[in-house]
Amino acid sequence: MQDQAATGSKAKRSSKAHNASVDLIAVVVAMTEHRPSVLAVGAGDALPSGPFEHGHRSLQSGLRGWVEHQTGHQLGYIEQLYTFADRDRIGEERQQRVISISYLALTRAEHAAGPGKRAWRSWYDYFPWEDHRSDIPSMVADILQPRLLAWADGVGQDHIRRERRQRAAIAFGFDGRHWNEELVLQRYELLYEAGLIEEATRGSERRAPPPPVPGATMIADHRRILATAIARLRSKIKYRPVVFELMPPVFTLLQLQRTVEALSGRLVHKPNFRRLIEQQELVEETGETTADTVGRPAKLFRFRHAVLDERVAAGTKLPLSRA
Repeated sequence: MQDQAATGSKAKRSSKAHNASVDLIAVVVAMTEHRPSVLAVGAGDALPSGPFEHGHRSLQSGLRGWVEHQTGHQLGYIEQLYTFADRDRIGEERQQRVISISYLALTRAEHAAGPGKRAWRSWYDYFPWEDHRSDIPSMVADILQPRLLAWADGVGQDHIRRERRQRAAIAFGFDGRHWNEELVLQRYELLYEAGLIEEATRGSERRAPPPPVPGATMIADHRRILATAIARLRSKIKYRPVVFELMPPVFTLLQLQRTVEALSGRLVHKPNFRRLIEQQELVEETGETTADTVGRPAKLFRFRHAVLDERVAAGTKLPLSRA
């Protein structure tokens, strides 16, 4: 009887230990009103998501079904992004281990427009420190730098203080370092570790946590997932022509440049950008022009799909402007 009780107890503990669910989360990106936007649900504080269910034919079909159900939007280009399974990452309200499989989806503006339950928000609403097209955002020097340095200096051990200062300098371009547009996730996680964003203080026992830095918040760790997607896309446009998934069928070279700049949050060097596009034969002329420009009509181009067969790696290579 004791052996049976022990066996039953062990089985119960094992069942509890393996009590987990799988969530499917989509980061759907489009260019809306000349800005990189993400499809949001709820109060604009959540990404489309839902549990992977027995009736789903596959992970992707389950994800597509949830996104269409919640937003009315049908997904086109999609790729798996990352799997999140950190313990306690969702919060105590979910009494089980939650594994989230995230996907990056790209769509065109004409598919993003129209009626429905969809809500598009600029991803710079969530990460205002990431847009460096006009200049370095004032909040980087006025808010983030002093608060991160205060956090770094708030420890007694010299080696930890130096390590924190170095991480902040690398992530945010302090102390004369160059801004690396791909370190989106590292910047977010550093702010989280320093307790400077609202998600880090949820459920905190401290009576008066420090006020969070500017930026719209999201439920659970959806902003972390969004940061992962932005970093992936900023990296990928440099070696794969995925930017054309966001472009209309025909476009001007200036429209293409502005899209790349909006995604990267950086300006590119116009002559070098056009030279690289031509050298890599990523586009071809349509023989038509548009009058929707100042000055003489601009030539219209389209993506040259044959490049996908001709080259394994083809991208913009972003000739970034350091000005």
